[in-house]
Amino acid sequence: MNFWETITGSDLTRDWKAFEARAGALPPEYRAAWSEITTQLFAYGDFTGRNLTPIADSALGLLEETAGDGLSIEEVFGHDIPGFCEALAGGANRRTYRDRWRAQLNRNVARRLSQLGG
Repeated sequence: MNFWETITGSDLTRDWKAFEARAGALPPEYRAAWSEITTQLFAYGDFTGRNLTPIADSALGLLEETAGDGLSIEEVFGHDIPGFCEALAGGANRRTYRDRWRAQLNRNVARRLSQLGG
């Protein structure tokens, strides 16, 4: 990855298009699971989403392998795709972007209130 790709994000676009092409070859129930996995994983992304690329690649590899084995989605994930994504992204203690923004907002409000009262 060169500097220009890093700045423009073209490397991410290329990677996600490749993921979507791979997912398009999956059976319908696996494509639906892929869609839910990507939706759930984006909450654990950083500002650029670069940290999700290897995680998404692994999840898609799992889907491809289990589809090839003929397993159903319920056999692979049960009924807890959000729990799978949480574990894949780093566990229950992993902060999402909402948690980081909430903490930043609380710090800013506390700082402003201390300036007004002091």
